[in-house]
Amino acid sequence: MAQTTEFLGTGRRKTAVARVRLAAGSGKIQINGRPMEVYFTVDSQRLLVTQPFTVTESATKFDARINVKGGGPTGQAGAVRHGIARALLEADATLRPALKAEGLLTRDPRMRERKKYGQPGARKRFQYSKR
Repeated sequence: MAQTTEFLGTGRRKTAVARVRLAAGSGKIQINGRPMEVYFTVDSQRLLVTQPFTVTESATKFDARINVKGGGPTGQAGAVRHGIARALLEADATLRPALKAEGLLTRDPRMRERKKYGQPGARKRFQYSKR
């Protein structure tokens, strides 16, 4: 039985978590069993997902199988980007300076702020009435 070498990476953004598996291939990206073009319909999200490959010039070297859950489309795209960058780092440690310079290895810490009691939202207040 032939053992295929896969490189794993976990990416997170907002409440989305992506599990990325990179294997030697021709550049196919499959997300939750669907092609990337079908899963992410917005061009900006596709660009976000492929950014680590573009920066490292390894778009045609790897096939990516990705499972992503939680959050919305933007958060998921960010999580996939983070996961791909981490998996590429595992595949080739010499790519670290290029990935780091683009900020692809940093987990985006911005989260949704919680709603506070006695208010309609996190920051919004009910209208003040003098009389």
